[in-house]
Amino acid sequence: MHLGRKTAHRKSMLANMACSLIEHKRINTTVTKAKALKQFVEPLITKSKEDSTHNRRTAFRYLRNKEAVSTLFRDVAVKVGDRPGGYTRIIKLGNRLGDNADMAMIELVDFNEVYNNNEGAKKKTTRRSRSKKAATAETVETVAEAPEAPAAESEEKAEE
Repeated sequence: MHLGRKTAHRKSMLANMACSLIEHKRINTTVTKAKALKQFVEPLITKSKEDSTHNRRTAFRYLRNKEAVSTLFRDVAVKVGDRPGGYTRIIKLGNRLGDNADMAMIELVDFNEVYNNNEGAKKKTTRRSRSKKAATAETVETVAEAPEAPAAESEEKAEE
């Protein structure tokens, strides 16, 4: 995709957007720029899985930002180490107010806590009522705890 820009401008824009995505983990942009950025940044994330001097220099050639490269190899690569691909997600947001352009949010998949926390924390839900054994065990515990409370109060009164 040419995005209506000359080559140098397009490469600079994609490098800047990729650095912002790596730094902030999600950015808002137009849908076409998000799709172009996805094609630009996913091979770099794949390269970051193997930390070698050659891969760091290759990433720096595209990103042109030392801090972004170090963040990519230090933080992002650790999170996506076991993922075989698909490191980014594009979510459409609607149209921009000024020029009615299609807007989207592009984010790194593994850094979204809303989706990732729910996957690991799901519990099996059952629709049947509690078993009789569990119900009787709870009543026995509450009965056993009830007599202890007045005894403790009477001991305090006796000390006074």
